[in-house]
Amino acid sequence: MASHVKKGDMVEIVAGDHKGATGRVLRVIPEKQRVVVQGHNIAKKHVRPSRKNPQGGRINVEQPIHISNVLPVNPKSSRGSRVRYQVNEDGGKKRLATDGTEIGVVRKTK
Repeated sequence: MASHVKKGDMVEIVAGDHKGATGRVLRVIPEKQRVVVQGHNIAKKHVRPSRKNPQGGRINVEQPIHISNVLPVNPKSSRGSRVRYQVNEDGGKKRLATDGTEIGVVRKTK
């Protein structure tokens, strides 16, 4: 399924506890339709002592958010915007905000 969000995008959270907040997408999980947004939906995780974390203890981990609860940020208005796609004559595909502002190049189709 094609996604309106990709890794590295700035997104606005439109539902849930962090509604109205913006952040960068760290990871997209397409099979579960979820995204991980930097600095939001944080939970504590208890870890054992290891080489990476010799002290052990509790660490903060960003949890996934459903992809329907985020919108890419329109660079012109700095607010979340719905996305439409436009195919160029050379076969490239562009993501556009509803007002026509380009959000980013997705990839070239075959």
